[in-house]
Amino acid sequence: LFLLCISIHRFLGICFPLKSLQWGHVRHARRVSAAVWAVTVACQSPVLFFVTTSVKGDTITCHDTSSKELFGQFVIYSSVMLVLLFCIPFLVIIVCYCLMARRLLRPTRGISRLSRSKKKKDKAVRMVVIVVIVFSISFLPFHLTKTIYLIVRSSPALPCPALQAFAIAYKCTRPFASMNSVLDPILFYFTQRKFRESTRYLLDKMSSKWRHDHCVTYGS
Repeated sequence: LFLLCISIHRFLGICFPLKSLQWGHVRHARRVSAAVWAVTVACQSPVLFFVTTSVKGDTITCHDTSSKELFGQFVIYSSVMLVLLFCIPFLVIIVCYCLMARRLLRPTRGISRLSRSKKKKDKAVRMVVIVVIVFSISFLPFHLTKTIYLIVRSSPALPCPALQAFAIAYKCTRPFASMNSVLDPILFYFTQRKFRESTRYLLDKMSSKWRHDHCVTYGS
């Protein structure tokens, strides 16, 4: 969802620069961040209902997705989350960057304008590629293997070794979805010049203070 917010922010800045100034305040960014977290918590909270344990004799089973009794409801929930948290954001991201590319590809007059337009075009293309790659690496393997696993698990005639193989593949791709929380700040850093400048200024200030304190300590 934060990748979606970054994409919409870039889209408004390029296609609607004047209107985007009204939405570029820190308070709006805080509200959007809070809304993203609220939506995420609301969408993931049903997992607490589905992921439970069951006791059979002396054995306690921890269900990775859900118990057999709740599996049908879990498939419906997973399908809704697939549409809301993957398909729709991915579609919006693609539409935003297609409109951005269309705007930047408009011809400009003059050599200086042409040079600036080419730089913007190259930057936009790089941004499109990076965002699509990050989004695909983070979520595509996870949702693909999860969907296949749920379909396979719904087939009663499938042998257990095959089901276990799909389950392992699904579990191995889950860390990629969690990795997105690390990639989002890195992506934002490399695509926002002001953020890079402020970060460098802060690091230089901390480095200067450290050198000053070190010299004072050494001199003493």
